[in-house]
Amino acid sequence: MKNLTQNQIESFQNFVNSHQFFLIAGHKDPDGDAVSSCLGIAAILDKFEKPYQLLSAGPFKRQEIKKREHLFSAEMTFLSQQERDKTGLIIVDCSEISRLGDIDGDFKGFDTFVIDHHKTAGTQEGFISIIDPSAPAASCIVQMLYEGTVGPLDKMAADILFTGMATDTGFFRFLTNDSAEVFEATARLVKAGANPRTTYDEITSGKAYLTRKLLGKLLLSAERYCNGKLVVTCETLEDTHKYGLDGRDSDALYQLLLSVEGVEAVVFVRQETEHSCTAGFRSRDVIDVSSIAATFGGGGHKNAAGMSVEAKLENLVPEIVKKFARIM
Repeated sequence: MKNLTQNQIESFQNFVNSHQFFLIAGHKDPDGDAVSSCLGIAAILDKFEKPYQLLSAGPFKRQEIKKREHLFSAEMTFLSQQERDKTGLIIVDCSEISRLGDIDGDFKGFDTFVIDHHKTAGTQEGFISIIDPSAPAASCIVQMLYEGTVGPLDKMAADILFTGMATDTGFFRFLTNDSAEVFEATARLVKAGANPRTTYDEITSGKAYLTRKLLGKLLLSAERYCNGKLVVTCETLEDTHKYGLDGRDSDALYQLLLSVEGVEAVVFVRQETEHSCTAGFRSRDVIDVSSIAATFGGGGHKNAAGMSVEAKLENLVPEIVKKFARIM
């Protein structure tokens, strides 16, 4: 992870100082990092006494973020043209307006600042951005912005940003031996009052019983391809109807399947509607799953990526397997 330059910090501070109101938004189907990054930016704006609105298309499926759903809206507050001219849009944990999802409102014309860490990130012309794929979470970048513009973290901000850091790093399982700066930043969060044990409990406990049943079903449905190096499992519309939408535990699914000897990548495909699917990709070391996701219009990191596409399971899975076969 790279430390922010003084120019980057000043660029963000100038953006804040030059607007009177802010819209803060992260990607649809938010995870802990997207929510924490939004709230971290909100904490900075609170210190600058700047008003804002938190936006998210949802849905808030994950256990660790449900308690913060009430802070967000899927409907942009009405702004006159004069007010829009003085409003700044801050996008975190993604870089494209299209990834914000179905938010009721017009994002066109706003001065925009992007904060992202995805390998496949790219910004539109005219956007100001801080994009660092070496950062394990957008929350890490937001933490440095907080420390660079406000100063030492308070407990509330530390708690929020620790959740984002912990969820995107698999509670630090995904970090490598070049992560000293990440642990140093995490130490500052803990020193400011973040509680690792409490955060771990929030992330891993409170799962609905049916999520355990669904996990078993997905394990039974898993199939191996590419000489056993790839595992693909699917959730059908019937599965969703039977087990519900709440509290999925895909992280545990990926962890269990990646622990199998010889497995280098795992794909979890879900039929969301009659004509659309989402897919999550995870890999151990060498396989760059972001490159596969990008061919379907998705993206992410080398070892963790996702996508959403118009398709049906029976047609999509063979296409995914075919693309993995070319690199395995």
